Amino acid sequence: MVNPIEPQRTEQLRQLTEKIALEQQIISLLKKEISRTIIGQTELIDKIIVALLCNGHLLLEGAPGLAKTKTIKTVADCLSASFSRIQFTPDLLPADLTGTQLFQQKSEKFMVKKGPIFASFVLADEINRAPAKVQSALLEAMQERQVTIGEECFPLPAPFLVMATQNPLEHEGTYPLPEAQLDRFMMKVNVEYPSNEEELSIIRQFTQPSNATKTEPVLKMEEISGMQKLVNEIYMDEKIERYIIAIVHATRNPTHYKLSDIAPFISFGASPRGSINLALTSKAYAFLQGRAFVVPEDVQKMAIDVLKHRIGLSYEAEIANKKSEHIVQQILSRIEVP
Repeated sequence: MVNPIEPQRTEQLRQLTEKIALEQQIISLLKKEISRTIIGQTELIDKIIVALLCNGHLLLEGAPGLAKTKTIKTVADCLSASFSRIQFTPDLLPADLTGTQLFQQKSEKFMVKKGPIFASFVLADEINRAPAKVQSALLEAMQERQVTIGEECFPLPAPFLVMATQNPLEHEGTYPLPEAQLDRFMMKVNVEYPSNEEELSIIRQFTQPSNATKTEPVLKMEEISGMQKLVNEIYMDEKIERYIIAIVHATRNPTHYKLSDIAPFISFGASPRGSINLALTSKAYAFLQGRAFVVPEDVQKMAIDVLKHRIGLSYEAEIANKKSEHIVQQILSRIEVP
């Protein structure tokens, strides 16, 4: 006997695929417009779009001068969205981010002056250079998506994306983010150097005035909300869900998954937030590929960036020069694919 649910689900997937195909044209237009200003960095652009579709936040790690600021500013321009850049320094105060109350002598009342956190796209440059109170103020805004100034509560714009950067080359005078705060970021992305050909194009872009381009808006913020709803509708089979759970649980208890060789390198594994974010980003990546359902390759593509900052490395890992991304790669190579 044929299960009556299956034809209904097939029809739903067909309709969803048609909707995604229409949105694909807009996404392609967005990427094309970004590429007029940003040369290379396709992985970074894809991860920013994934984070935007999932309403999550990004932590970037890379050397200075790799167009991290310019990329997010370009994305904001393409969406006609507000953008603010905050340079984190040791003397920064929480009010410098969130805003404060100012007393007006004429009216003899306090007025609220909102800080730079009130933007759709916020770049927190070198987040680990600010003290813990400032980091906490930013991360609270990221989690609650609202800011309290005095006795009033102010909602942040929607969508709201924070892209924080860390410089991996210099650690003097920094305040490393605690694990609980790192867990608030949906993904941690390593920004790589451009290839020879890409760098040649970058040089020509900046040395030949005729190559200068102005970013044009191609998408409205309201359309992003519609795409976010479509991403939530993408079908994920129970086998894929259990595959995600197995990957995350393997970071907590490797010996249960016949990964005893990497167990000494892990001090703690990913939280349930890691499972949630891996499922969400897998759906978003499937959306970017034009599919209405998630396949194991989507999970594998997103797993390293979602999980690597959620795994605590032991002293043995430091001695053996084991990185968290290497551990995730080993887990992916050994967990049975559905």
